[in-house]
Amino acid sequence: MSEASGPLQELPCPNLLHPPRSKRKSCLGSEATPTELLLQRSPRPKHPRLVSRAKENVFVLARRSRRRRRSASGVSWDHLPDELLLRIYFCLPLQDLLRVSAVCKRWQRLALDESLWHSVDLEGLTHTGPALQYVLKTRVQRLRCPRAFVEKLELPEPRSGSGALRLVELDLSSSIISTSALQSIVCGCSQLRYLSLEALQLSDTIVSCLAKNRDLLQLNLSGCSGFSAAALAELLGSCCSLEQLNMSWCSFSRNHVQSVVQNLSPGVTALNLSGYRDSLLLDDVKVLVERCPNIETLDLSDCTLLMADCFPVLKQLKKLHHLSLSRCYHIHLAALSDLGQTLPSLAYLDVFGFVQDSQLAALKKDMPRVGINARPFSSVARPTPASRVTASHPDQNMWSRRCRLRVRL
Repeated sequence: MSEASGPLQELPCPNLLHPPRSKRKSCLGSEATPTELLLQRSPRPKHPRLVSRAKENVFVLARRSRRRRRSASGVSWDHLPDELLLRIYFCLPLQDLLRVSAVCKRWQRLALDESLWHSVDLEGLTHTGPALQYVLKTRVQRLRCPRAFVEKLELPEPRSGSGALRLVELDLSSSIISTSALQSIVCGCSQLRYLSLEALQLSDTIVSCLAKNRDLLQLNLSGCSGFSAAALAELLGSCCSLEQLNMSWCSFSRNHVQSVVQNLSPGVTALNLSGYRDSLLLDDVKVLVERCPNIETLDLSDCTLLMADCFPVLKQLKKLHHLSLSRCYHIHLAALSDLGQTLPSLAYLDVFGFVQDSQLAALKKDMPRVGINARPFSSVARPTPASRVTASHPDQNMWSRRCRLRVRL
């Protein structure tokens, strides 16, 4: 051995690779410690991810974190809470709300929230079936869909709880819809308060399902057909809160008329029974007046079997405000002249068809407080009275209120 290697044999620490922690500093500080061993015990230098030298400067290129990258470009839509997105969706029209629902599952869930679909107007669509099926799934409460064309409608079996519809106001007047599709809608309803099925083909099943809606306030079945007198009696007997009823020009027999007057709710204030030329008699008027003394609006137009002897009976209606006797040809003009004194509360009288224009002046002179032929259209239980609809300014209200979501044509 050479003389230079001699001190290595006399190291004070016998195990340099694993010295005791208390003596590790002193061992490494020996003057005879080899350089290789010092490098093994020193901490390793940190290697940069990517180093480039340019103009003798060192730049370290590293990828930003996902969080910093999003915050630099603005707030992410994914970070917005549901409440804020719902508030934004509330300002969207119907078509844009449908587009939003196709973006992703979360947006679809929020776009179908029932708070956004409280009231919907689908008037104007060519094929209403798919849109109607979509809207009914949103638990809509006010639905305006007159003059609709519904070819096919598939709804889940109605059941109490989550599957039942929450419709409170429904207008399907003058629509083209099958009885099976209409039945699937009506049988899922139990909270209806305003309903118009004018000019639709019904069935006993549909009418019996309507009887579940005991809180009905206004019912318009004008021009309907396809149901029996027994089903009608069940419906009217169940709806004890009814205030307005329009049963004009239905395909009624004598039994149907009797079912109406004998089962009508005593709280009815507006009634339209026009169009029963050979079915409504004086005896029916007597039963009606005795059962419903609070009637304010009564339309008996085109009941041609009525004569002036019905006036003493109508006198019992102390609150009668509007009476329509248009085309009741057996009532003489002389009897009408005394009607103003017979009915002191009367404000409007319709006598279209059997009073000539030349006779109107004399009748108005005898009844100065009464408006003669001032209201040609009946508004009883109708969601949109015909008197408010014009070609240039169509009325889109439904029972005096407009739906929030509407179709833009």
